[in-house]
Amino acid sequence: MLCGGIMHLTDSKCKTAKGKTKPYKLFDGGGLYLYVMPNGSKYWRLKYRFLSKEKLLSLGTYPLVPLIEAREEREKAKKLLQRKIDPSLERKELSRGAIYNSKLTFKAIGLEWMEIKKENWSKDYYDNISHRLETDIYPYLGDLNVGKITAPILLNALKKVENRGAFELAARCRQTCGQIFRYAIQTGRCENNPAINLIGALKTRGTSHYAAIETKDIPELLKAIEKNSARLFLRTIRAIKLSLLTFVRPGELRTAKWSEFDLEKAEWIKPGIVMKSGKDHIVPLSKQAIAILREQKDEIGHLKTDYVFPSQIDPRKPMSDGTVGKGLQRLGFKGIMTAHGFRALARTTIREELNVEPDIIEAQLAHKPASPLGAAYDRAQFLRQRRQMMQDWADYLYKFNPT
Repeated sequence: MLCGGIMHLTDSKCKTAKGKTKPYKLFDGGGLYLYVMPNGSKYWRLKYRFLSKEKLLSLGTYPLVPLIEAREEREKAKKLLQRKIDPSLERKELSRGAIYNSKLTFKAIGLEWMEIKKENWSKDYYDNISHRLETDIYPYLGDLNVGKITAPILLNALKKVENRGAFELAARCRQTCGQIFRYAIQTGRCENNPAINLIGALKTRGTSHYAAIETKDIPELLKAIEKNSARLFLRTIRAIKLSLLTFVRPGELRTAKWSEFDLEKAEWIKPGIVMKSGKDHIVPLSKQAIAILREQKDEIGHLKTDYVFPSQIDPRKPMSDGTVGKGLQRLGFKGIMTAHGFRALARTTIREELNVEPDIIEAQLAHKPASPLGAAYDRAQFLRQRRQMMQDWADYLYKFNPT
């Protein structure tokens, strides 16, 4: 039963109560009182008896918990006592439940999963996955109970990525989410993996048809890049040029680090951790590409960054996803040329204009060749031929605009 007393507290009396030499109590009745400390701090306490034992329950501080809420908590405790339930134990159970539920959120499980994977991942890969989740997934799914996330809810989050034109990134986000859901199932906190049900629900490279200009339009593109009427940052212009010269995937260029380059050997060795194949990949660098990289190093050499193309806002991070694509749009190529379109442009033009064998081009694109000639290739396959091809490609481009 609750300890008795006459209800007599008012908001005014609570507010004006001052600290004294010793702590004192202002009773409100039913065991509820305000405990006033010498420094003026005020704490709500509820005195009650359970199984013939006197107990005390803390209800918070005043004025954070006003008088009316303290009385509501007293009434809740009274109802629990009528049902032979100890209010203190009930509160502990609720607290434990809240803590447990907080561990059931998608973000909590995602962080736990990443901690397990961390020792087997490179720092770059870990940072990449972390950035992907923090930017594109956690803002929409992070606080949700993992067991209540349905396929439509997950799809809605992934569509936000897809709507930016980042089709491959959306697919990778689905895969990463799928691994987190799988881990949640393994640890007994989820029963279904909604990512599995989204196979085929997102646009893919094969159906998205990345816009790419035709070979005949190359002079116009080069002219627009050099004129730079949109007044893009010079580092953005260099990123566009290097995309054209190397035709690597946009994400590989965006996250490229100086440690991957050997300008003396004219090589860019992309680590397998960022490659679809999982294998290191050599990109031979033309003289023109090396000149662009040296210009970039001259501009940003004073910055504390590992990235070739760092963010304008925070040099410790790579430039934002879509920088090259948006730059092309501002140069007048919206809807007709994309960052990923450089790959299609290079494949077609090198084959038709430079007469290079398809397997050599595909090896440079880091695609698995279809023919037996390249069925079992390593990171240096056709390296001599690819070195010549990359220089010929650069020379072909620069004959239209040699500056």
